[in-house]
Amino acid sequence: MTYARSQKGMSLLSWMVVLAIVAFFASAAFKVFPHYMDYYSIEKAITSVETDKAAEVRTVPEFYSYVGKAMSINSIRGINLEDALDVKLENNEFRAHLNYERREPLVQNIDLVVKFDKEFRVRMP
Repeated sequence: MTYARSQKGMSLLSWMVVLAIVAFFASAAFKVFPHYMDYYSIEKAITSVETDKAAEVRTVPEFYSYVGKAMSINSIRGINLEDALDVKLENNEFRAHLNYERREPLVQNIDLVVKFDKEFRVRMP
């Protein structure tokens, strides 16, 4: 019966290891999550050009201005819009290619890298 009594659960060391692993993944998730939220905000700004009737975006510079204002409202900094977004006007629709990556330091020389690459076709309002 002493054998069954000694195996009641995880030891303190086991709990510490599990806690360290959970903390590592939670730290990584908390560092990457804001970048995904910024990306979804930019994506929403690009797609809302089509539905926002008041903006009346007709040219490529107006498109950049509209998305730049949305980035400013959502406090998105650290992304150069001119480098990350390539917009062309073809057949009464904008073809916007959003392509950028963000790096977040994790541990000393190890970085987390998130890369966003998506193409949008947005009709003029």
